[in-house]
Amino acid sequence: MGVTNILIIGLGGVGLYLAERLVHEGYVVTIIESNPQLISSANDKIDAKIIEGNAMELSCWKRAQAEHMDLLIAVTDQDSVNMIASIIAHRFGIPQKIARVRSPDYGYENSFLNKDDFHIDLVIHPEELIAKEIARLVMRAAANDVIDIGEGEMKVYALRVNADSPIANRTIREIRLAFSDFPFSIVAVARAINTIIPGDDDTILPNDQVFIMLHGNHISLLMHNMGIREQTIQRVMIVGGGMVGARVAELLERDFKIKLIEHDKEHAEELASSLKNTEVLLGDGTDVNVMVLGGLMETDTFIATTGNNETNIISCLLAKHIMNRTNIDPQGKEGKTIALVRKEDYLVLASTIGLDIALNMKISAANEIIKFIRMGELLSVAHLHGVDAEVIELVAAPRSTITKKRLGKLRSLLQENILIAGIIRQNECVLTDDDTHIEAGERTIVVSASKSLKEARKLFQ
Repeated sequence: MGVTNILIIGLGGVGLYLAERLVHEGYVVTIIESNPQLISSANDKIDAKIIEGNAMELSCWKRAQAEHMDLLIAVTDQDSVNMIASIIAHRFGIPQKIARVRSPDYGYENSFLNKDDFHIDLVIHPEELIAKEIARLVMRAAANDVIDIGEGEMKVYALRVNADSPIANRTIREIRLAFSDFPFSIVAVARAINTIIPGDDDTILPNDQVFIMLHGNHISLLMHNMGIREQTIQRVMIVGGGMVGARVAELLERDFKIKLIEHDKEHAEELASSLKNTEVLLGDGTDVNVMVLGGLMETDTFIATTGNNETNIISCLLAKHIMNRTNIDPQGKEGKTIALVRKEDYLVLASTIGLDIALNMKISAANEIIKFIRMGELLSVAHLHGVDAEVIELVAAPRSTITKKRLGKLRSLLQENILIAGIIRQNECVLTDDDTHIEAGERTIVVSASKSLKEARKLFQ
């Protein structure tokens, strides 16, 4: 039996964002929150039962009918509340517990008190998650991102289309005919503030970010055909030495030359002594002189992780311009930028004005939680950066809608922004086309607009 009833403790950034997504996907959500202002703003956004009160008072749990819950998600900004909430949930018989815990002293495998002591099934540390995500993206040098699908043999490759790209101003059908020597599928397109799950007649335009699904063995061939040079990353500059920036430096400093710019003198000195292979510079990360003197001209990847959205976006824009060596040498490299953006509304803005990757801590934490929730019913899940779409694996049930017609005849797919991208047959992943017929029991890779996930699941039930 999967998760149906979810109790969320805390309506801060992660809690509200999660509640919105979970309600949208059809889960029954109940929330306990003590702040009347947060409750007031949430009431207009989500169709959920909200109980005003302190999660440390058992009367709130009784009003929430905790004994009927399948899952607890405790995401207040206080570790102690989240950990105690997990113990209370255990006493109420809630089978699964997720808690946000930032302190390494509690809740982790090697902590003095580990997650089993608090009956926590999944510990969420948003800063650690985003730092690891940034480090992973830096390792993926050539693309904006490469995501493993299923068991990893298939990949989704993210690519920004420029004006002279061979796929610019062509329809999906034309692209497929022009590159028939190896199979790939454009599964999603980010265009300004819109996400498109493309059909054959959709045209790819310059400045689109496209997500291409293909076999991992064909990535080099794709890059060659798209005119993308393999890039090696050696030098990384980070602006902001807070929890995220310092952790990114720590994760990368063994493999790359790292320079970290921090504006606070005392904190810069602390970082200089704790980070063994990182050069720490004192200065303002939006000051061009500081960036250039720090070696930005020779930098391959620039990462902005300060606590200020505008600082991160502006410094990345400046860095993008300075690092673009193609202005001087047509064969020169273009540097990559990664910005930490705490306001979801700014994510689209950041990619629209030319930043390579914008990441958000709330979304990263929510994705990790949703991945855990879906583990029982979906075989895998990946969220595509920069678009409102997800890649999921579903198994076709006998007599389900998806098995009744070949894909080209299922009109609801296009109407609902759902693309059946691949199927696992004889232990191999094969890309689909209009003539593909999904059989009962087959594992299928589906790309869906986030808002259509409920409809995608129904097709397979």
